Formats: sequence, structure tokens, C-alpha cells
Amino acid sequence: MKKFGFLVFLFVFLWSFPHLGEAATSTKVVLNGQELSIPEDVQNMQGSVMVPIRVISENLGYKVQWNQADGRVMIDGEGKSIQLLIGKKAASVGNKTYDLNTAPVVQNGTTLVPIRLVSEQMGIDVHWNNSDKIVTLTTPDASTGGGTNSGSGNGTAENGLALVNGISFSESRLLVTLDKGVTPKVSKMDSPDRIVVDLPKTDFSPAFAAQGPDASVGQIASLDVPNNDNVSQVRYSQFSTDPSSVRIVIDLKNKQDYEVFTEGSLLIVDLVADNGTSTEPDSTTGPTQPGTGVGDSGKKVVVIDAGHGDQDPGAIGSQTSEKKLNLGLALKVEALLKNDPNIDVVLTRSDDTFLQLKERVKIAEKLGADVFVSIHANSSGSSAASGTETYYQRASSKKLAQTIHKYFVAATGFKDRGVQYGNFHVIRETTMPAVLLEVGFISNRTEESKMMDSAKQDEIAASIVKGIKEYLGAS
Repeated sequence: MKKFGFLVFLFVFLWSFPHLGEAATSTKVVLNGQELSIPEDVQNMQGSVMVPIRVISENLGYKVQWNQADGRVMIDGEGKSIQLLIGKKAASVGNKTYDLNTAPVVQNGTTLVPIRLVSEQMGIDVHWNNSDKIVTLTTPDASTGGGTNSGSGNGTAENGLALVNGISFSESRLLVTLDKGVTPKVSKMDSPDRIVVDLPKTDFSPAFAAQGPDASVGQIASLDVPNNDNVSQVRYSQFSTDPSSVRIVIDLKNKQDYEVFTEGSLLIVDLVADNGTSTEPDSTTGPTQPGTGVGDSGKKVVVIDAGHGDQDPGAIGSQTSEKKLNLGLALKVEALLKNDPNIDVVLTRSDDTFLQLKERVKIAEKLGADVFVSIHANSSGSSAASGTETYYQRASSKKLAQTIHKYFVAATGFKDRGVQYGNFHVIRETTMPAVLLEVGFISNRTEESKMMDSAKQDEIAASIVKGIKEYLGAS
């Protein structure tokens, strides 16, 4: 996401956070870890936050032009432009027009414009701390280094190749995230038993290549798969360079069939028990869709989502990062849920892998999950901010949120910030009951230390599991 996308996002931001207008002058906007320089003439006008557009544009490096004759403000950058008219409740962004609640005005020589529209559809990770009036914004290019083929793991390679952003294995499921869709060729081999996944016209993204062992041609990297009854390890390498392709091998302890599905940039290879007949997809017809395995025999399907990952660290504390806390807790929740024979549990990521928000949603949707739980840690510009909170977006999710929260907040021992509505992508776009948990504030050293404590994590994980099982009516 380029800075221009963020600029469009800012001036239409208020739709996502209606409470922002309640205390505009005390609101802080933190962009990619840096607080924006917003002067005191931020104002609340008729319920809209009015911001000096020049200040915002200068933070992002864009050119602002002011045509006094017709009262037109123009912000140009990266071949695009935003146009606003003083006194007019409309703004043009490229070839689109957006309605504004409050028209731009000029006061004391300063042009003020309203902030509105939406967030995540533009690729911005947004967190609104209502009690402290802090908006924390992270653009993908900031968390990944930005640019095309520059280590972001999100840009398409200049030579047209698809790029592998992440490889993970959880339970009986291989997840591969790419920057665009590919048609895999998957086959079974024996002596020894293994499943081979070939990705044509594909390479590793610079960020993925930098984070792990060398997987270039002639080198093999691997993922450990501890305590798995069916898989010993997952190996991967750049299989060839002309044309470039990536090969991933799942080393099996016993014969396994598999099912494959792709959804956009997400590839899943789902292992199922070998019933003596091959279910290998015909490479000429493409992958099959999963229909067995997860949720068999009436089991409830629970998807646990560890927020952030890889090049997206989430909030940064004094001792650790949010992505590490989220994953550690998710793994503990998974381990506990696996003990229940009536529940199938799936992690969106089981290691330090990056997944886009839409990919996390797709995993839950494709598996027909009964509940979706996303785990996060909170952050604030104030080190005094504290507490545990649970978010839901749809009315059908509120009961799940309330059920988990009563055990969750008791386990953390932090201030009870309650069950709240939140317009987060992963709980908005999923269709099953879905919640987002904010364990505590990583920006609060006391809470950060407690969240890092293994015994406290065990207690918190147990509380989440208790809430999930109560909601599902599981044993």
C-alpha cells in the first residue's frame, strides 16, 4: 500500500471510528510507529474531525496546491490526485467521488478537511484506542520495507513470477501464502512416503528468503513438525531457475491421501487418512476441494488466529513483539483444544508466517469453522493504558464474545475493558461467530511482563478454551 492510499484513508477515516470526533484535539495519530505532528487547530465541527490537510500531506510527502479563485484544494502524489472544494460536501479521488458530512473550510489561513471513509479495504492495519484517543495505523509497505521486490514479500516479482510469502504446517495442513494465485502440481511418492507440491513460475519473496535458511537451488530448508503422528518434516527449495519453480515436500511417517484447494493467493494441502484409494488430483483439471477430514463425525471446528506475523510484528513492547505473544498463546490454546475429541482445531499460522487479513478469513470460511478467535495484544502511546477487552462485529458473535470474556478477563487479572463492538476485518468478513481478543497492553511494561510469563499464558489459554467449549456446548 503506497502512502497515497493512506492519505485517502485519513481524510475519510471517521466513518470507521465515530467516537473520534468526541475529543478531536486530544486525539493522537500514530503512523508506522511515529506520532504525526498534528497542531492544536484540529477541530470538531458538527461531529466531524477537521484536520489541516497540509500537515497530513507534509507527513506523507505529497504536494498540496491551493487555488484561491475557485476554492479548490489539490493533493498530488504517485500519479493520483485528491480534489476538494471549500464549502462543498464532496471529494474526488481519481475517478471516484466521496460524500462528506462536513465541507472543507478555511480558518485563519488554514485549510481544514474532514476525516472519513474506511480502513482495511485499503490495506491499512488500524487500531483505535477509545479510552486514550489514539489511532495506531500501520501501512503494509512500512511493515515490510515497501516497494516492489524489495523484501516486502507482498510485491510481485518484476519478471512476473509469483512470490511465496509464507509456508507453515499445522496439524494435518500445509498452508502456503503467495502474492498471487498459482496452479500447483501435487503428487504422492513412496519409498519413502511423501507428498510433493510443485509451484510453477514461482520464487521466494525477498522477505521470506531473508527470514530463514537458504532455500536456493541446491539448498534445502525445512520446517520441524514436532509431535505429529503422520508427518516428520516439511522441506522446501527453489527447484529450478529456468523457469523458476518452488518445490515443497511433506515427508510422511505413513501413507496419507490429500486434498488441495486454492483461493486467490492462498494454497492449502489437507492430509486425510489413506483409505486405500488415491485421491490425487488430475494435474490437467486442477486441485480438488476439501470435503473430508476437518469436522468429520460432527466435530466442531475452531479456528485460532494469531494476529500479525513475519514482517508484520504488530505492536512493539520493551521486551518483545505482539506477533510473538499472539503465536505463543495461540499454540497453547491449540494444544488444549486438541485434547477434546469433539473439536477440530486449526491455526491460521503455527509459526512466524505472514498472512493477509483476507487469507485468515478464507481459511475459516473454507473449513466451515464453527467459531473464529483472533488473538492480539493491545498498545497505546501512554504506558499507563491497561486492560483486557474482547471485540465482536456482528450480533451473532456477541454471545461468543461475552462467554469467552468472562473467563478471559478473570485469567489475565488486568483491568476489565469489557466486550465491545469493533469493525475489524477478520471478525467482520467471517460468517461464523467470530471474536478478537486483546489480552493486555504490550506498551504497559507490567502487563507485557505478565503476558510473557509462561504460567500466565497457560492460565489465559485455559480461560479462552473454557469459553469456547462452553459456547459450543462441548465436553
